[in-house]
Parts: sequence; structure tokens; C-alpha cells
Amino acid sequence: MRLFSVSALAAAALITAMPAAAQDRAGWPDSLTVGTASQGGTYFVYGNGLASFIGEELGINASGEVTGGPVQNVTLVQLGDHDIGLVTMGPAYEAWTGHSELAPGLEHRDIRALFPMYQTPFQVITLASSGITSVSDLAGHRVSVGPAGGTPGTYWPRFLETLGVEATVSNAGASDAASQLKDGLIDAFAFAAGVPISAFSQLAAEADVRMFGFSPEELQTILAAHPEVSPLTIPAGTYAGVDHDQQSVAMWNFAIANASMPDSLAYEITRLVMENHDRMMEIHRAAAETTMDNVLNDTFLPFHPGAVRYYEEHGITIPENLRG
Repeated sequence: MRLFSVSALAAAALITAMPAAAQDRAGWPDSLTVGTASQGGTYFVYGNGLASFIGEELGINASGEVTGGPVQNVTLVQLGDHDIGLVTMGPAYEAWTGHSELAPGLEHRDIRALFPMYQTPFQVITLASSGITSVSDLAGHRVSVGPAGGTPGTYWPRFLETLGVEATVSNAGASDAASQLKDGLIDAFAFAAGVPISAFSQLAAEADVRMFGFSPEELQTILAAHPEVSPLTIPAGTYAGVDHDQQSVAMWNFAIANASMPDSLAYEITRLVMENHDRMMEIHRAAAETTMDNVLNDTFLPFHPGAVRYYEEHGITIPENLRG
């Protein structure tokens, strides 16, 4: 009888535990999509790696999807077409306030922050034979600025206008722009992504190139006119053959979700990323900044309640205005 009682108690405990486990995943989707950007950029690598990691650890069929970048990603998340979007905070703020170039007038008030990714420096690459050595030298030249709707595609034309630089601007994915530069179809490729940018690294390995950010005078002008960016130094050695620091500006990137994502899923995704730094670094070196120390670099976008719960369990107090 005692054996029966112990077995019965064990079975009862198992049955009791099952609904709790099921409830933890209540509302979870069978599949999950991460909006990235063009091939050859950091978002593409980071986002696909993140999707694979989520799939392996959380048992969801997760995949990355090529998009036009942050401007498109924030709207896809707002509309519920994508579960997670990778965004820079400049385009996210414009969408939040109803000034998105893609969906003007639509205030994206259903987006929520999950975790910080890294800073996105703005950077230019040219062939050394071009004679172009600064942003001001781009005047009169053919310049690709990445995909339309992406962070570089949105902000590089604004920066050029601020500096009074008139160039022939075109749009292309990172890999395509790199090929166009090598083939002489454009004179410069101005981009923005977590460093090292894979397309820049490949060009540096295949051709004699020059990379640069902004001169001191240009930097002062840009910072005065564009408060959404901050100064940043790209250290010497980030790219093979580049032995000097590059002074530039950068925007923070965050992963976002729709407010309707189940709290338990948002919590688990945030936990997975924050507690596995080595694995995130294997995905991309830019994840060096995907840390708890950078959570509060979000200054306006409310965090998802699931993310708030995780951060506050680990000693980070989320301000009232950032609680979704």
C-alpha cells in the first residue's frame, strides 16, 4: 500500500505540474519571424543568428527575413506581420510619433523594446584609387547609401544635406553596393551597421580601399543638427589593413516586439539573450554591446512587460515612462 501511495503522489505531482508548464507557454506562436535587413549587413547576420538561437532553445520554428531595414521592421512589428524587429532608435522614434516615411501619420504605439543590441556607426568606404578621403569629398560623386527605408538609406541623405554635400545618391543592399563599388559603378558606399560590417570586411580583403567617418568640423556640424546620434570612435584594427581610428556618429539598436507578444515569451527571449553573451558574440562581434549595462540607453520606447519583469528581477529599475 505504501508503494502505491508514493507512486500515486508522484503521478499526482506530475499531473499538477503539467498545466503550469503549459500555461507558461500559453499563447506562444508555432513559428516566429525576425525582421532583419539586406544581406551583407550586420542585421542580417545578427537577426538570423538570433532566430536560430531562439529556435534551438525555446522550441519555436524561428527564422530571419530579409527586409529594407529598421524603417520597415518597426512597421511590420506594429502591424503584427513580424514577431521581432531589429531597429535603430532614430527610425523607431519617428514611427512612434507618427512620422515614419513608410507609414506617415500612423503612431506606432504597439511596439515594445526587448533588449539592447549595439550601436550603429555611420561609415564610408571607397576604393583608394578614387581620391575620396572625406564625406565632403563625396560632392559630385555617385554614392550608394544602402536600402531605401533602412537607417543609412534614411539618414545619410540627411547628413549630406546638413553638410551641403550634393552627391548622386542611390539605394542597394549591402552586398550589391559592395559589388557596385568594386566594379566601378559607384564611387563610394556610405552605410551604417554594427562593426565590423561584413560587406566592408570583404571589400577590404579583396581590394585596396579607404574607410572614414567624419572630420572634426563635419562631426561638430552633424552633432549640432542631429540630436538622435552620438559621437563614436571606430578603433584601429576593426578592419584588416585599417590602422587608424575613425571618428563618426552612431545610433543605438534595440530588438522590439509587439505589445501583444505573450509576457512569458518576451521574458524567455530576453533571458536567453542576456544570459548567453558568449553565444551572442559567436553570432556577431557587435553583440559585445548586447549587455545589461546598456538596457537604459533606450530613452523613450516602453519595454515589453515580460522584459521589464526580467530586468527588475536582476536589479535594473525600469523608469515608469518605459514600462509598457
